[in-house]
Amino acid sequence: MQISSRFTVALHIFTCVDTFKDEHKVTSDFLAASINTNPVIIRKILTQLKNAGLINVIRGTGGIELTRDLKDITFYDVYQAIEPLEDGNLFRFHESPNPECPVGRNIHSLLDDKLKDIQEAMESEMKKYTLNDLRSGMQELLAKEA
Repeated sequence: MQISSRFTVALHIFTCVDTFKDEHKVTSDFLAASINTNPVIIRKILTQLKNAGLINVIRGTGGIELTRDLKDITFYDVYQAIEPLEDGNLFRFHESPNPECPVGRNIHSLLDDKLKDIQEAMESEMKKYTLNDLRSGMQELLAKEA
């Protein structure tokens, strides 16, 4: 299973908002130019972030503002907003393994706990990183370029 590019696009959005907030009105068109994608895609992601309570969007050319400090928004928060999980499970299990087959009737017992542990480990790692880490990293990269 692969997490869609919407997650990294959302992180790109937050980085742009923070980097350019004092210099530009950060709009969906502005973001689309940085990300090199269609503004409609950006607006859909902004809607998801807004619905999750992570940003406010000011209509027209007003721009975007964060609802919390960067240190208070984790990668996991963004992931939850952008990649909602079906039934809370990262891994989708095939519906009806054959109960007449020894593997089919035991596959859930074999895999369920392992897959849950993998998901919990990934989510735990995502909770370690905040948008403030992106700010620090971007500032370091831009300083090297100067």
